[in-house]
Amino acid sequence: MPPIFRRSKKYFFLAFCLIFFLGGRPAEFAQEATFFQGFLIPRPVIRVALGVNLEDVRIRASSGLKLYLADAGYKLLGHDVSDVRVRATKELLSEKFTVVAAQARRRDEAEKAAKELRKKIAGRILVVEDKAGGLEGVFQVRAGDFPTRGEALQFIKKLNLLGTGEAWIVREDVTEPTSRPRWLLVNDELLDLDERTTLYFIPSNPQSYLAYDGKPYRGIFVLRGSRRGLLLINILNVEDYLKGVLPGELSPQIYGEIEAQKAQAVAARTYALKNIGQFEDLGFDLYATPVSQVYDGLGVEHPLSSRAVDETRGETAVYGGRLINALYMSTCGGRTEDGEAMFGGAPVPYLRSTECLWEGRDAFVVRAGAAVPPVFSDGRNIALPLARLAALGIADPAAEAGWYEKAITPEEASSWAVRAAAEAGKAAGKAVPDGESGSLAMGRLLVSAFGWGDHVRTLVGEREALLATKDLADIKPADRRLAAFLLTSGILTPQDGLSRGAVLTRARAAVMIDRAVAFSRLPSRFGAIKGFSDGRLALSEGGEEKSFPLAPGLLLLRTIDGVSISLPSYVFEGGETVKWIERDGRIWLIEIPVNSVTPVLDGLSQYHRWQVRISRQDLEDRLNQYFPVGRLIDLVPKTRGSSQRLLDLLIVGQEGQVHVTGMKIRQVLGLRDNLFVIDREVDADGRTGHFVFDGRGWGHGVGLCQIGAFRMAQKGATYEDILKKYYRGISLEKSV
Repeated sequence: MPPIFRRSKKYFFLAFCLIFFLGGRPAEFAQEATFFQGFLIPRPVIRVALGVNLEDVRIRASSGLKLYLADAGYKLLGHDVSDVRVRATKELLSEKFTVVAAQARRRDEAEKAAKELRKKIAGRILVVEDKAGGLEGVFQVRAGDFPTRGEALQFIKKLNLLGTGEAWIVREDVTEPTSRPRWLLVNDELLDLDERTTLYFIPSNPQSYLAYDGKPYRGIFVLRGSRRGLLLINILNVEDYLKGVLPGELSPQIYGEIEAQKAQAVAARTYALKNIGQFEDLGFDLYATPVSQVYDGLGVEHPLSSRAVDETRGETAVYGGRLINALYMSTCGGRTEDGEAMFGGAPVPYLRSTECLWEGRDAFVVRAGAAVPPVFSDGRNIALPLARLAALGIADPAAEAGWYEKAITPEEASSWAVRAAAEAGKAAGKAVPDGESGSLAMGRLLVSAFGWGDHVRTLVGEREALLATKDLADIKPADRRLAAFLLTSGILTPQDGLSRGAVLTRARAAVMIDRAVAFSRLPSRFGAIKGFSDGRLALSEGGEEKSFPLAPGLLLLRTIDGVSISLPSYVFEGGETVKWIERDGRIWLIEIPVNSVTPVLDGLSQYHRWQVRISRQDLEDRLNQYFPVGRLIDLVPKTRGSSQRLLDLLIVGQEGQVHVTGMKIRQVLGLRDNLFVIDREVDADGRTGHFVFDGRGWGHGVGLCQIGAFRMAQKGATYEDILKKYYRGISLEKSV
């Protein structure tokens, strides 16, 4: 029956709309475009689910949208709409449980296993294709529809008695039938919608965009119903989709190497095209979540990641003429794993265990032209502050350590302050000594030279100043605001000797000036070493490669655990992350932080090493959600893969034991990766109280290591080098 339309003055929300419009897969690159009521989307087209089982949907347009009722021959409901709201009764979802009793790569093998199981046990037994369950999808033998987890666990006990080696529980959502009124509010007009309705939201012009949940998106929206409730689907070109994927999968702000971003773009594009139609039964291709790939639309796009997408446009990874399953993970822990070891099935030739190492370019030596002496202030080595000031032309690196340990003269203090302000980009200021000495007098000179008088007068309140300096003796009331500003900005510390008349050494003055420059601006730049040729050092900064000549007075410092040491030379292998100071177009200082001694590419990841400690009781409760093992007695590693990831774990319980394999191990234990060892903490009676998991890596461990890709790019690798390292034997193909 046709929908019934009616007007209302009430502020209501909007309604439901339904059903899919695109019957079939997107075309290949060679075909140019698809038109949606006059709105052109270049092919290939992808359908991404932004929300499932929605209740209240608000869609806005940057410069108007056209709203179509698809079920009525694409009836136009509004041609210049700025705001649409849909409200529908949310589907009531309950749960049921089934038991996976076996799985196989081919349907005929799964059907054979199901037939054998039916001979042994009564009840509902069927074969289900699980496209997300393996490298190329698997066929599972599922048994039963159990209303409670407890009943499913009891069924697993029966299977164990029949000799089934491994079975596990799958939770499924079940939609309960309910009355579902739906309303659509467009330009103050309230419309009732039929349940079998589909709505298209199309930008009024090609430059406009649609927004949902406060986030802008390219392309068009379709709102439809499904067995999972109300769906909002974003339909757009794959290249535009990738621009909203890369920033969430490999942050360009943190991992700003263009070759790593390009490798990620090719992997994400290959994954997307390989998995088009994965959720065809629901009317879309991919989720906008980690279930598929993280996708956050137009609002997260970044120039660097968008550049990576554009420069690899249409490029995919193939093996034997077919798109590969381009799996990737954050951190591989030093070595990736064979694909079949984690996901089961037959070996996949391009997903082989790979050590996360890369030699990169030949090593080269950079020699220093000067060195700073080991100077100590308040028991701390201040080589780094002195080096920074020397690189800025303020301090003299040739001065002896004893010279820095003597009191600074008022004239020197004034000259240093003015020069520091100039190097920090401040207008030429003045710093006239007032006859006093000490840290507070130095601070007064800095405030004058840097032009911070208004900061002190305006931004520091009287009570704030009093509280900030209440524990400091011998400070005149007129100086409290000044002292409070210096303390809160980090230029001074309470240990810096703020009392009048205290001796201020050149070393302590240098530290204060270094802090003042840092407060005004960051003097050091940050990036990775790329190469050295003809006296010029190539560095990567924010994804852009730059080249500088080295100054004759170059300083080299290596920093370990906060202690900096001046070096006569350093051998770079390429890819080292460094800080540097450039002045007058030349590099005067290179600081080499040492944060890790491991040579593996992903060694600097925060997830390269991790530890999880869990009580026996909490772990027992967790395990019994999956397997009926009763009281937990022990966990016994049985088999490890090429990367030393655990592939077979025996869970020993008082009521039984079970083997858990592959990816399910980390899922069942709630760990980041399968690459771990198990320690046990025992009580006074020798009973295990806690299990401690020391591990490495984050993810499934198969395919491209994202942190490894970033480090390879820092070392000078191209995106093709990266992809061919982690995906063995592949080639790159470009469709136009």
